[in-house]
Amino acid sequence: MKLYYAPETCSLSPHIVLRELGLSFDLVLVDNRKKTTEDGRDFMAINPKGYVAVLELDDGTILTEGPAILLYLADLHPRAELAPIMGSGERYRLLEWLAFLNSEIHAGLAPLFDASLPAAAGERFRAKIHKRFDYLEGVLERQDYLMGERFGVADAYLYTVMNWCRFFAIDLARWPALSRYRERIGARPAVREARDAEDNRSKRGPA
Repeated sequence: MKLYYAPETCSLSPHIVLRELGLSFDLVLVDNRKKTTEDGRDFMAINPKGYVAVLELDDGTILTEGPAILLYLADLHPRAELAPIMGSGERYRLLEWLAFLNSEIHAGLAPLFDASLPAAAGERFRAKIHKRFDYLEGVLERQDYLMGERFGVADAYLYTVMNWCRFFAIDLARWPALSRYRERIGARPAVREARDAEDNRSKRGPA
């Protein structure tokens, strides 16, 4: 398998899951501005949507969209219990979390990357994301992970997008349980390995 990624993007979440599962894969760095891969290929020919994450399977099949990739990877090794089995009630609870993270947290933070965003609009986005963090704080005061007491794919996703808060001066100390959660996820060996690998590859530049 190949994971097409860019630093500080949502592609970190499937990267974490690949390492949590101990799967064999290649990392392919994508230049988000030029839309080229590190070996000079046109990334738009790989994913016409123009963004990461992209997972290329061994047979050449291309899978896009973070939540879909996360579920695909988790289902490769169900005994790792990174996602409940298909058809179970807990599976639908996971889908609920992934939808919330995608539409309310990921999409809620993403506009703040736009330097041309008017200040008033930025404040509205911040106010909304603060409310979503208030909700997450209440959940994580009662349990260690989004699905209860076990780390899973939803946690890899939330951890990834929470890392963007430092770009927008959003101080997670306001939400102590959420802050402890981020630290707990960040201390996992697979998470450290994924972040170190991306940092090292990015510093080297194109191959």
